[in-house]
Amino acid sequence: MDRPPARRTRLATASVLLALSAGLAACSSSPGSTATGGTATTSAAGPTACHRALPARPVVATPVAGSTTDWNVTSFDGTQIRAHWFPLARYVPGTAAGPHPTVFMGPGWSLPGDTDPTAPGILGQISIHDLLAAGYNVLTWDPRGFGQSGGSAEVDSAAYEARDVSRLIDWVATLPGVQLDAPGDPRMGMVGGSYGGGIQLVTAATDCRVDAIVPTIAWHSLVTSLDKTGLVKIGWSNILTNLASTDHVAPEVTAAAAAGRSGGTIPPADLAWFAARGPGALVGHIHVPTLIVQGTVDTLFTLQEGVDNYRALRAAGTTVAMQWFCGGHGVCLTPPGDTLAPERATLAWLRRWVQRDRSVATGPGFTFVDQNGTTYTAPAWPVAPGRPLTASGAGTLDLVATGGSGPLAASPAGQTLGSLVAPITPTPASTAVTIPLTTGRSAVVVGAPSLSLTYRGTVAAGVRPTRVFAQLVDASTGLVVGNQVTPVAVTLNGARHTTTVPLEMVAYTATPSSRLELQLVATTVAYATPRLGGSVTFSSVHLSLPTAGALTPQAG
Repeated sequence: MDRPPARRTRLATASVLLALSAGLAACSSSPGSTATGGTATTSAAGPTACHRALPARPVVATPVAGSTTDWNVTSFDGTQIRAHWFPLARYVPGTAAGPHPTVFMGPGWSLPGDTDPTAPGILGQISIHDLLAAGYNVLTWDPRGFGQSGGSAEVDSAAYEARDVSRLIDWVATLPGVQLDAPGDPRMGMVGGSYGGGIQLVTAATDCRVDAIVPTIAWHSLVTSLDKTGLVKIGWSNILTNLASTDHVAPEVTAAAAAGRSGGTIPPADLAWFAARGPGALVGHIHVPTLIVQGTVDTLFTLQEGVDNYRALRAAGTTVAMQWFCGGHGVCLTPPGDTLAPERATLAWLRRWVQRDRSVATGPGFTFVDQNGTTYTAPAWPVAPGRPLTASGAGTLDLVATGGSGPLAASPAGQTLGSLVAPITPTPASTAVTIPLTTGRSAVVVGAPSLSLTYRGTVAAGVRPTRVFAQLVDASTGLVVGNQVTPVAVTLNGARHTTTVPLEMVAYTATPSSRLELQLVATTVAYATPRLGGSVTFSSVHLSLPTAGALTPQAG
């Protein structure tokens, strides 16, 4: 598929960043589930056929001249979706004609679907090459608004992008070499990161023909991920907007970005639009086996987003596992450990739940790495709690623009996202209230620290939100733990106030000699600048770090 040189250059830049890199009645391949999309049945080996009505009209799909892989598929509303089809028998010598199971692989924000069957995966993601070698047909596609597809990007909406994928499923079910569980129902899984992770969640919630998914560095809510406490995550907002600057996106996307730049907040109507794109409540309608892969240093879709999806799936009785790796939308500044673990876990998950190989062990329910690259496992999330690590103190913070959190002084060597993410990555601040925490013992910190503040303060008049930011610093390395910073809403009217908030989740192994510090700061490169001018006096600061009661490192 040929593209103009300028377009190819922008896509190359975008792929470095996000090629890791939502009617809500759902159907699924689980026992007894019913929905407008159909019903499903199971066997002892796993999900079987999805009883969904065949399309009233045949799918219109036309091959793209000069390409052996590309097709234009007409979606539900007439929009042309560019699909890229890689049948196993054509690409793996000696492979029988089929039928074979199929994996759909979605791309990151602003990107077209992958079209290189020889390229390896990057940043924890699986590749077309890996999937073909594992015995799958592969379909990739350009989401609406991106690449060669028509329409406007609706941010993985169940009403648009998910219906596009359903139409692609209709089409794949008609192709030779495709294993079917029933007419119109291909045996299939889904993989992909970031935007390609979000589409898995909304599709699996609304189309019962999906048999298993592996959403990588995806989100639960675009409100909590992009607008935490009502303050725009301006660093990522600017990057994502710039990446899609020559694409066709819904007007709410550009309006929200412009409002965030000018005032730090998103108008209520635009915020409601993002909230409706979830996947949010849709996750509770997913009943197919789901492996959640999330990054410990991901500053766009943090660990909390993965945990929120995990909890919703567990509450629905869905088979689910979760793996945290040192990566995602961010830079890994500490030893990463086993960098191939996400790829192996993805392939094992697909083999067990798509190929239905019951001999495959998919591993523990929860796996994560700490700042040393050490892997820990537990049966499930949350882990059994241990005695927390705590710290207390007090201090006064001047609300000034200088001396805040970040950016990284230099792009870290060997980091794929380094040059793009370094300018928005938190670092220890020089203007801060700093509370030291003496560990005095060994403990594995995993989860969301709890911060309690008693304070009073004043601020200059204005319309921007009043916020301070909290971050945990490893004083021995000079790094912000997990690169995570959390906005904290404060009321600065001169009166005394108390608040308790969870901070962003972290994974960190403490030793008796570890030196940790809580920093309260006025600004950070990660978020829009709040209202400044004045000061806040914290008469009481209390930090509690959650620890695991019984975890041992994974052998080998």
